Amino acid sequence: MNALAGERSPYLRQHADNPVDWLPWGAEALARARARDAPLFVSIGYAACHWCHVMERESFTDETIAELMNERFVCVKVDREERPDLDGIYMQAVQLMTGHGGWPLNVFLTPDQAPFFGGTYWPPTPHHGMPSFAQVLNAVADMWQTQREEAVGAGAALTKHLREQSAMQHAEAELHPELLERAVAGLLESYDPLHAGFGGAPKFPPHCVLDLLLRRGALDAAVATLLAMASGGIFDQVGGGFARYAVDRTWTVPHFEKMLYDNALCARNYLHGWQLTGSRCCCAPVARHSTSACASYALLTAASTARSTRTPLESKAATTSGRWPSCAKRSAVSRTRRSPTSARARPATSRAPTSCAPTDRSPHSGMRSAGCCTRCASGGLGLPSTTSR
Repeated sequence: MNALAGERSPYLRQHADNPVDWLPWGAEALARARARDAPLFVSIGYAACHWCHVMERESFTDETIAELMNERFVCVKVDREERPDLDGIYMQAVQLMTGHGGWPLNVFLTPDQAPFFGGTYWPPTPHHGMPSFAQVLNAVADMWQTQREEAVGAGAALTKHLREQSAMQHAEAELHPELLERAVAGLLESYDPLHAGFGGAPKFPPHCVLDLLLRRGALDAAVATLLAMASGGIFDQVGGGFARYAVDRTWTVPHFEKMLYDNALCARNYLHGWQLTGSRCCCAPVARHSTSACASYALLTAASTARSTRTPLESKAATTSGRWPSCAKRSAVSRTRRSPTSARARPATSRAPTSCAPTDRSPHSGMRSAGCCTRCASGGLGLPSTTSR
């Protein structure tokens, strides 16, 4: 057992049996780093993070790697849901250093807490051009011993840049509504007219973007995205709510991880979509159903005593055989073309409204038989027409 055994965070306690001499973030860890004149290795994650669990299984439980970590670093584990302030600071640092971010977030700090090297997941052996975690540890430790001035200088420069970025600056120009119009135009340039949403894979529910588009009247892209998400595999037909993101461009295959705060934002998006479309449009049943499903999932999960300290649904959902649950196959099947007969033959236990049953790959397919407005029936939402069966 290491020092994480007595922590309140379930995520930290999951690492209590690691051979790594983990410490929680605090005065003891910082004092130890100064006393040993050793850099800090800070690993930030959360309970529902798939790759956090993978790296723990591959590296943090490995005796050889743990010995290297304990010998050359002061190792600190942080739960990002317990310390979002640390996560925000060091995520910015890693993004500036590498151009990308994610979790697990692994960053090396000077004893004065200045970041000088970082990254996300590293495999236990070199893989697809990525160095192994042991190679990274040895390289950083050697840098600290032989290039200390460069490491400290890089940390100081990065810390200064982060402080400048976080400083509030008074805008010299006045704010005008035209700025919002330009923002909407810029967002629509990245809109995916074939599958809805923005950009390519992976696709995340764009909560704030959807709210902005709905408020500014850009309904075509916003409503199409809401429909695509609701009819895709990212939506949990059984338990309600949405997965955190889809691993593909078509919203078909979800990453098996559900977060309460994501679903709270999704519920707001669909509520606003329903308020705007009302009963005039075939979008309304989908928006109304999705709002209810998100809210029900969030309320039931938050109220569950079994999940009172573990609000995210963990993505470590693969079975012991390494296979994903059968809902992955179901979600993919639900997106394929079905005949009207097969669509009507859906089990009565389905929670989706009858008018929302998907019958082809269009995000709002299967609703035309219920009587749609001219705008949707004509493919006015920027999606491929599905009038031919």
